[in-house]
Amino acid sequence: MELYPLLLLPEFSPRPWGATDLSPIYAGRKFAEKIGEAWLTGDECRVANGPLAGRRLADLAENYGRDLVGDAAREPNRFPLLLKFLFPHDKLSVQVHPDDACAQRVGQPWGKTECWYVLHAEKGAQVALGLKPGVTRRQLEQAIRETRAEELLNWIDIHTGEMIYVAGGTVHAIAPGSILVETQQSSDTTYRLYDYGRPRPLHLEQGMQAVKEKTGSGKVKNAGSNGARQREQQELIASPFFVVEKLALKEPSLFTTLEAGQRLVEVLVAVNGCGVLEAAGSQPVTFAPGEAIVMPACVQEFRVRPQWSVEFLRARVPAHARPEPAVV
Repeated sequence: MELYPLLLLPEFSPRPWGATDLSPIYAGRKFAEKIGEAWLTGDECRVANGPLAGRRLADLAENYGRDLVGDAAREPNRFPLLLKFLFPHDKLSVQVHPDDACAQRVGQPWGKTECWYVLHAEKGAQVALGLKPGVTRRQLEQAIRETRAEELLNWIDIHTGEMIYVAGGTVHAIAPGSILVETQQSSDTTYRLYDYGRPRPLHLEQGMQAVKEKTGSGKVKNAGSNGARQREQQELIASPFFVVEKLALKEPSLFTTLEAGQRLVEVLVAVNGCGVLEAAGSQPVTFAPGEAIVMPACVQEFRVRPQWSVEFLRARVPAHARPEPAVV
């Protein structure tokens, strides 16, 4: 069976710090339990359209290999990127993800470097990104045991439209008051270091081994946007693991999944408005805020037709080696 643009059903993940009302993104969606994350390209996410409806993304990656995940993906049978929405209504735990080297020492294929696009931020919204200058791992561990870890973290204000790079090994946390779109290496390895007394297990031994005192994390410098009035295009971040752009369309626009001679898988996530994606030989796919379309690498050309207007993020694995982004 040939691949085609895949609309995926989000997987809503309960978290004690989440929100019950997701209507800012998912119109009219309210839940009885707190939802912290909406996974868009997780292994368990299922196809909503066409002949492959109901199939898990992980199974399709295993079955279709490079035709789905592309030539630049590290592994031929594993989807390379995980995208999700975060809905912090309370403080997230203080945590750290391993980098590739740390993850491989404990038998994981790769680490978890990620980035956060600030889709919405209330006044005063903050994230913790790394340790304050001069703070050592030993001091952090002592502060955790004395339940005062927050005071050693580098808390920064965040604003709508910013992109934040979170390199593996960075101690981090998220305060309430924002909606974030996270793009990351496809890993769920998280070490919880501190949880404000909530009754959840900590992973201090593994976590402290993953912590780096200094990393390349920070707010990504704004590269500006380009394009005509009918197609605004902005590269939000380019890194060794992912490239994320933001596009705003008022007229139909053509795209290709080919770059530098390589076929790339792409993920399109609508954040405002509505669009219709069209590719030869397949049925049009409509996508609205909170929905993701996976463009298999073998589908080399597609068109997005806005319904009045549409804004979406476009994420992919870089076609060639990229350095860490410039941050402030």
